[in-house]
Amino acid sequence: MSDAASARARIKAISAGMPKYVVIGVGTALVLIFGFLLLRTLSTEDVKITGLDQPVNTNAEVGIQGVNNAKITVDGREVAARQVAGGMALAPAGLPDGPHELVVDAPRSISWLGSDTTSHEFTVDSTPPDLQVEDSLRPEGPNRPVTVNGKALGAERVEVAGKQVETDPQGGFSVVVDKPDRDVKVVATDVAGNRAERVMTVHIKHPGMRAVHVTGMAWTSDSLREPILEMARQGKIDTVELDLKDESGEVVYDSAVPMAHQIGAVKGYYNARQALDQLHGMGVRVVGRLVAFKDPVLGAASWNSGHPERVVQTSSGSPWSSGYGQYAFTNFADPVVRQYNVDIAAEAAQLGFDDVLYDYVRRPDGHMEQMRIPNLVGTPETSIAEFLRQTQTEVRSRGALLGASVFGIAVDRPTEIAQDVRQMSHYVDYIAPMVYPSHWAAGEFGVGNPNSQPYDIVARSLAAFGKAVEGTDVQIIPWLQDFSLGVPYGPGEVAAQIDASRSNGMNSFLLWAPNCRYHDAALAPRG
Repeated sequence: MSDAASARARIKAISAGMPKYVVIGVGTALVLIFGFLLLRTLSTEDVKITGLDQPVNTNAEVGIQGVNNAKITVDGREVAARQVAGGMALAPAGLPDGPHELVVDAPRSISWLGSDTTSHEFTVDSTPPDLQVEDSLRPEGPNRPVTVNGKALGAERVEVAGKQVETDPQGGFSVVVDKPDRDVKVVATDVAGNRAERVMTVHIKHPGMRAVHVTGMAWTSDSLREPILEMARQGKIDTVELDLKDESGEVVYDSAVPMAHQIGAVKGYYNARQALDQLHGMGVRVVGRLVAFKDPVLGAASWNSGHPERVVQTSSGSPWSSGYGQYAFTNFADPVVRQYNVDIAAEAAQLGFDDVLYDYVRRPDGHMEQMRIPNLVGTPETSIAEFLRQTQTEVRSRGALLGASVFGIAVDRPTEIAQDVRQMSHYVDYIAPMVYPSHWAAGEFGVGNPNSQPYDIVARSLAAFGKAVEGTDVQIIPWLQDFSLGVPYGPGEVAAQIDASRSNGMNSFLLWAPNCRYHDAALAPRG
């Protein structure tokens, strides 16, 4: 006999011995009880609490599904919740770490039947993982692999450069990043969703250089190019600096950058690929000098095509000349101007230039209150530094290093032309100060006649530059004077500047001669 049949039989037996009115009363009571229970069941809201199955942080999203009008308390205190599709939601903001209880009193659809209570115990954990990594990474060169080692205690997931990595039972990890960007981000996340982030800056030590400057036109001249190549053969120099875009705004190599062609800047005096192959074949590094914001070609093209915002202006809205000529200075804060220079730098790196060295990476000299610089956000110094950051990312990813030429006065007068050496040092691999003795005023650094005292002024000014970048990984590679301006300069004066650089532990240099003719007697073959 089934259970149901057995029950019916027992009820029948019991009722058989009862008076008829009692049987009817019992039946009515049972119907009422069953009906009440049925109503209670049908009126009960199907409340479901989500998001609390594991420890949560105070930014977590707690879902209460199946009800949109309920009294919600946490640890006995009523809290507010917002209505969302399918129910309600709240965040456990302000709760201390540790155990808590969430209670939901949801009214039944039949109000006189009261409310239905659902509770859930949960734990708040707002402590992020303990992420331990080094502050910086030092690969052997750009686009070279680097190993990231670290430990993430309490982490469920660890990502390095956007990719998840495995950790050992103690939270340790080690992963090789094949082609690191300028910065490598490490993120550790625990089960509660707490995140710890560290950014590791990739520092690349410049190999050093003994370089001379060569213009695009000079490279096409046998009488100028061959003596320079002979200096390289003799080991007196190991690097040639070739112009990419010069002070006139001309792009002097065979560039394919679209905007350079649109504004008529490409002159193509030399074939970059051929020059690189020749010099690299001799074991000579090649630096591409890129004059950034002194660009009368881009300035004139922009102004005449209805884009005055790309040009630094006077307070009255006319082009700022500052003695450099009309349209000479383009706007360092303008995104189009910036991208144009970045595109040339990136192309040079892609072609195989070992470094890109910016020149005129500054605002024009003059009083800022008399200038109008459209699109400038923040200070000019910060804008210049951010431009270098933008460039370094593109150059590094293509296997080259980035340098910035600065005025000598930038070392202690950062706002004079918006060259804050300390700020710039974070986004370049080397700073190239132009410490030409002829460019210093009498008395600078306690030197009475700088042009006649090349050793003294170079030694003292470079000492100041060294102090300015102390604690960073940037190198100082000075521009030295190999030309006469007011005082005749020969091998002795050039050698004195090189010796002054060495006295500061700076064994690298770039020689500048506008005519690209150098006093090679000042240089000893590298031993």
